[in-house]
Amino acid sequence: MSRKVGVVWDSTFLEHDAGRGHPERSERLVAIREVLQSRGLWSRLEPLPSRQAERFELERNHDPRHITEVLESAGKSKTLFDGDTQASAKTAEAALLAAGGAIDLARVVVRGEVERGFSLGRPPGHHAEKDHAMGFCYFNNVAIAAHAMIQEEGVERILIVDWDVHHGNGTQHTLEHESNIAFLSLHQQHFYPGTGRVSEIGLGEGRGYTVNIPLPAGMGDDDYRYCFQAVVRPLVEQYQPELLLLSAGYDAHQRDPLGGMSVSTEGFAAMAHDLCELADEYCDGKIVALLEGGYDLEGLSTSVAATIETFLGDELSISGDASKASSHARRACAEVQGELSEFWTFDII
Repeated sequence: MSRKVGVVWDSTFLEHDAGRGHPERSERLVAIREVLQSRGLWSRLEPLPSRQAERFELERNHDPRHITEVLESAGKSKTLFDGDTQASAKTAEAALLAAGGAIDLARVVVRGEVERGFSLGRPPGHHAEKDHAMGFCYFNNVAIAAHAMIQEEGVERILIVDWDVHHGNGTQHTLEHESNIAFLSLHQQHFYPGTGRVSEIGLGEGRGYTVNIPLPAGMGDDDYRYCFQAVVRPLVEQYQPELLLLSAGYDAHQRDPLGGMSVSTEGFAAMAHDLCELADEYCDGKIVALLEGGYDLEGLSTSVAATIETFLGDELSISGDASKASSHARRACAEVQGELSEFWTFDII
């Protein structure tokens, strides 16, 4: 059965220039759109009109001074936030559109106007902290969208899943006191930005609602499927979110130049399949993906296409057998289960 899937796209996203030779480049979105069009997927998506996020929407997640600093970069050829994070004349506009698009896409999914959604927004967001830009990110799109759904649409529980190879430090830190927005990250251990240890489980009322699964380099499809079976599924079953938000980074792909993982395109299709299945079981099908990392154009574009095909309800080849997971993945999940046993029940130990 074909599903109605919304998409966020704006040509301004292509005008953000992170600097000569930077891996987070406009060609990423060009490659994605070319693959979607060549496979006949683009015409099947429901385009969402673009709009810039309002300042009050950003202030739910970011300090006013940080917002001002990003906005003041508009029109300037180069503004350096850190060694990896450089703004160009159009960066502020693109970042506002990415945040506004994330909110509106989540909203139409929550309201049932479309069943699922994928935002091809750029720049990405999950490294953006409350008070500063970092790691190619300026505004934290997924956290901003989550706050809006809680405060404006009456959603009571949201789960953010982040499968980018890098830990979503900004998302975790801005939400770690929350219990109505849970955060789960699968990421490469001992890697940028150095956060995301198993022991980081949230603070105050948010204890138990931050879940980190740091995995050693080299993990592949079988290992990620095991993590979904051992940790992701039981968390969803018990938390029962009303909306799933996915920080969809594809730099865990085996071709990626920055990551050290071995996930295939079919492996990403399998994870998307698992999340869609969980969304159908517990969230009335409501799932929204926001593009994060992924820097090999072929690996990125084919994996995004596979995710969108899965969102559309198409049958496609998937990869990953949890029963064949490595001892490294099993040990990592056992550590997570032990750390969170006070809050959640896990069958697989």
